[in-house]
Formats: sequence, structure tokens, C-alpha cells
Amino acid sequence: MDLKELCSGLQVDPLPPARERCPDIAHAPNRNTGLNGTERLLAIRNALRYFPKSCHAELGTEFAKELDTFGHIYMYRFMPDTSLMKAYPISEYTPHCVTTAGAAVILMIMNNLDRRVAQFPEELVTYGGNGQVFSNWGQFRLTLHYLSTMTEEQTLSMMSGHPAGLFPSHPGAPRVVLTNGMVIPNYSDKATYDRLFALGCTMYGQMTAGSYCYIGPQGIVHGTTITVMNASRKYLGEGSMAGKVYLTAGLGGMSGAQGKAVVIAGMIGVIAEVSKEALDKRHRQGWIQKACGTVKECIEAVIEARSNKAVLSIGYHGNVVDLWEAFKKHYCKTGENLVELGSDQTSLHNPYNGGYYPVGLSYEESNKMMIDDPTRFKELVQESLRRHVAAVNYMCESGTYFWDYGNAFLLEARRAGAEVVFEDGTFIYPTYIQLTLGDVFSLGFGPFRWVCTSGDPLDLEKSDKIAAEVIREQLSENPSPEETGNLNDNLRWIEEAGKNQMVVGSQARILYSNQAGRARIALAFNKAIASGHISAPIVLSRDHHDVSGTDSPFRETSNITDGSMWCADMAVQNVIGGALRGATYVSIHNGGGVGWGEVMNGGFGMLLDGSEESGEKAQSMLDWDVSNGVNRRAWDGHPLAKEAIRKTQERIPGYNLTVCNETDPELLQTL
Repeated sequence: MDLKELCSGLQVDPLPPARERCPDIAHAPNRNTGLNGTERLLAIRNALRYFPKSCHAELGTEFAKELDTFGHIYMYRFMPDTSLMKAYPISEYTPHCVTTAGAAVILMIMNNLDRRVAQFPEELVTYGGNGQVFSNWGQFRLTLHYLSTMTEEQTLSMMSGHPAGLFPSHPGAPRVVLTNGMVIPNYSDKATYDRLFALGCTMYGQMTAGSYCYIGPQGIVHGTTITVMNASRKYLGEGSMAGKVYLTAGLGGMSGAQGKAVVIAGMIGVIAEVSKEALDKRHRQGWIQKACGTVKECIEAVIEARSNKAVLSIGYHGNVVDLWEAFKKHYCKTGENLVELGSDQTSLHNPYNGGYYPVGLSYEESNKMMIDDPTRFKELVQESLRRHVAAVNYMCESGTYFWDYGNAFLLEARRAGAEVVFEDGTFIYPTYIQLTLGDVFSLGFGPFRWVCTSGDPLDLEKSDKIAAEVIREQLSENPSPEETGNLNDNLRWIEEAGKNQMVVGSQARILYSNQAGRARIALAFNKAIASGHISAPIVLSRDHHDVSGTDSPFRETSNITDGSMWCADMAVQNVIGGALRGATYVSIHNGGGVGWGEVMNGGFGMLLDGSEESGEKAQSMLDWDVSNGVNRRAWDGHPLAKEAIRKTQERIPGYNLTVCNETDPELLQTL
């Protein structure tokens, strides 16, 4: 790929030739715009603003056709050859960039759009069905141009995919500030989103799509492994998980991690996926070991694997409702429950536009109906959810354990009228935060990530060894039993990371580390870069789904009990605090895994270049990035968080935090 040309901006004289979509890769479903005639013209006008008037006649006709055909103006004419899109070594970007930071951000963007990584690369969707990196390819090209010319005295302002431009700042400021989906709260509803996205005014950045921090399905595999292992310990006891079955759905984006996670956890995973392209992709990549095309074949494979106490990931091409009902039928006939654990990772934050496919329709039939007859499609989705829940409920009465994986499954099932709530209105199944990860977050452990910008697997291997050594040091320092359990799990994870072959795209790693661990690892990386032991800079980041990054009453903060689960101060404070403490770029988003209007989440990227300055920034920023959320959980009264923040205050000078004083429950009852 000609990176110099890619960074040169929008080509308008002459215009590049028109380009068609590649027929050999998956594409986003056509979008419902909700636009009237006047708004349709406004959407075209908004897109044409990026180009001189001399181009408007030719591009206007083209953009109108895209809007009418696909429900959005993607500007395919300006799309590069996506088969060549990937995270190239940073040394290939730096000759075309004024700053290393700009080169690093371009590398991260291109990884998000790598065909091996992205769900719908030509629609700029990384994962989750509608998790956009940009709204259109014109924005992509203009952003890369700004990043390549940006100096240490400038900051790039990104507004829902739109590059507003470079503004004067200073070397200590973030090089990029991103906001995605920041609409006025009263207008944060799905219908308004559809209209605003079609107009080119906003976009759904998911979590790490619109913040340029996605690292492929590996990004969720560690958390999924932790969740499945802890759920097994809680519900099934401490013994071996061999031969036990976990039934779920979704292989398209982050859900693609599920097959690898169950194998690492040591059990049998059965994952349904309606898209043949998505299942085949994960099968080719080795994230699914066996693919089945019929329910009968799938159940036979499960029975055989159970009898052999095998460790196996099975992908089923079809609807997960058919699977749940088939396992129910098998139980009714034989008295044998083949499923110990269950969940769901379909993109139910977007249930009526490709996030959840109703049973009884094929993938292709669904994609057509959601545009041609959206009212009927919604009815079928809700009917499917009711059947889905009915089968899950029956199996759970027969010994299966089920949890919501933070994808709005229970929320949308309730809206569909399924039986998922108690009389008091609370859900009958826990979220995975309530089940396991809430305690993990309270201790300060969460999905820390890094990308070796050299693209050299040897650098990643060295970084794994550095992180493992930090964990061993932490284990030698008399941690609490809860910390010890997490540290031991993490040590096993990082020592086996290379063997588990989780890299898809950039040479990246995820590790559930706590506050002290993240800062130590970052400083050790920085030292290794300075000495040349690691050959090029490292970009640090994390999933927004973390200790401090996300306010979400149905997921990350679902175990907050003081009523503030509905408040978003923590996520907003986190991004502001990260910007003040030296992050290379920061982002704040409306939406995420649970859905538009249901969550606020933020994240960061930080370049480690081996300099003393980058080490100081990393120490300050990472301390804040974790302690903000631990303190919020301590204020809620969580004992693990209270102890974790107490240790932080003892270890790091400058903290003086408000302490939660517990109230006597008996006294409260007298008031």
C-alpha cells in the first residue's frame, strides 16, 4: 500500500475513479435512515461539504445513489484497497509523518480496518454490527492527512468521525481528542440515531472501534476466559471443566473470542453464528476447531466430546434459538442435560438492524426484511427473543446456569415481553459483572492492552516476558487472597499467551492487570524501548469496558448499589483526567456493547517511546485511570474496592479521598 499517497488527503483534481464494493467480503446490512425528502437532500449536502464545488455534480449523483441503496453515504470512491489495509510496522509510517505519535495513531486506525480484524471493513465497521471507525472514507483520508502533518504543538479534534481539524495546543496535551455520539440526552434514542447517522452528524463508535484501540477478538478473550472459569467454579465446583458445555451465540466481532476462551478454560464451547462468512473466518483463523451445519450434527459432536471429556470449540452455522430448543428437546426425551453454562454475545444493542437475527429466517432473508418491512422484522425479532428465553428458562430449571454477557440480552428480552424479571422488576439472571467481573474491577484489575508498533512477534514475546516478571514480583509482595487469585490467573494467561496464538492483526496483547501492575509494566516497557531490547515504541490502551472507563447500568456498573448506576460522571471524569495526565489520545462515546443511550464509555491511547517524559506520563495517567473507578466503587461501599483504594493511598503520595462510612441497616429501618 502506498502510505504516502494514503496520507496525502482527499484527491479531487482529478477525482479518483468510482469504486465498487468487493463482492467477496462481508458487508454491513443496509441501514434504515428515517429521513424525509428534505433531510435526504441535507445528508447529501453534508457529504458534499468535504469537496470543492467543481466536484459536486459528479459526487452528488453518486452519494445520492449510495444513500438510497445502502442507507448511508460511505464515499466508496475514496476507499483504498482494503485487502492491503493492516497495521504496517511504524517505521513505514514515520517517513510520511511529522511526529511518531501521528504515525502510531495511523497504525492503530489501519489495524481497526484490517480485513482480518474488521467485521465490515468497507463500511468502516470494526465490530458489533455498527461500531464505526469513521462515518465515510472521505473522513478516513482527511484524518490520515491531518495525523501525518500534525506537530507536537497541535491537537486533532475528532467529532463522531468528522476531523474538525488541527488546533494549536502544546506538547503535554493529547495529540487527538475523540468524541463519538455525544447527542443531547433527550435525543439519545434509536430512531434519532438512525436519522443523525444517515445525515453524517454522528456515529456509533462502539467502544474501541471509534477510539482506534481494537485488537481483534483477543481483546475480549481474556475477560471471557475469566468469566467462564469463575462461573464454572461458582456453579459447578472447583474440579476440572473437561467435558462441560458452554452454549452461546456470536462469532462476528468481539464475540469471535468465545471459541478460543472456552478452549483456554478447558471445556466444550458451542457457539451459534448465522453468518456463514463469519463462522468460516473464525474457523480459518483457528478460533473455532469444528464447524457444524446442522443441529443434529452439532448435538452429536457435543455428546461425543462430553463422553471423551474433550476440550473443543464447536461453531454451529444457524440460529442459536434452534440450538437451545434442540437441547431442550434432547433433555425432555432422555433426561440428560447437555448444557452446564450458557450466555449470549449477539449484538443486541442493535437488535433490528443486524444485531440479532430471528429464528426461522435465513441470514439473507433477514437482511432483506429489516429494510423492506422493518415493522414485521421487529415483530419476528421479539418473537424469537421470547422463544429464546423460554428455552433458556426451561434448561435452567433443569440444571443449566445462564448469565447476561452485557450485550443487552435481558434488556431487549424484557422489552419483547419475555419472562426475564422477578415480581420486583429485577432480572432473574445476573450480568457477568454481577457474577464475577464486578469483584475483579473493584480490585482494580481490568483489560490493559499494548501494541508493539514494530510489528515484530519477537517484540511481543519480549513484552509478555516483561509483564510476567512484573506479576511474579507482585505475587512476592504478600497480596490479599483475592489479589493472589487474580494474579495467578493472569500469570498463567500471559505465560501461555504465545502458545494460544491469539494475534489477529497488530502484534498486540491484553492482560487483566491492576493499577500497580499496569504502571510497573508500562515503566518496564519504556525502559526496554530505551535500551533497544524492544525495537520500537509501544502503544498502551485498554478496553473501555474497564474499572473506570464505562458507566453502564446493565453492565460495567450493574453492581453499583447506591443509585448512581444511572450516572455517567465516572466515565467523563476518566477521559478528562487522562487528557490532563499525558495520554496521547483520549475518547468518550455514547453507546457501546449495551446500546445507544444505555452507556457512556471512554478510553485512551498512550505512546511509550523510551523517553523519560513518556515514562512519567504513563505513571501519572495509569494511576488515575484505575483509581478513579476503584474509588467510585469504594464510595459505593464495596469492601474489596475500599481495601484496594486504601492500599493505593498508602503507596502513592497525593491522594486524599472521601471515605464511605457504612450505615447500620437496623438504624435505617427505624428512620
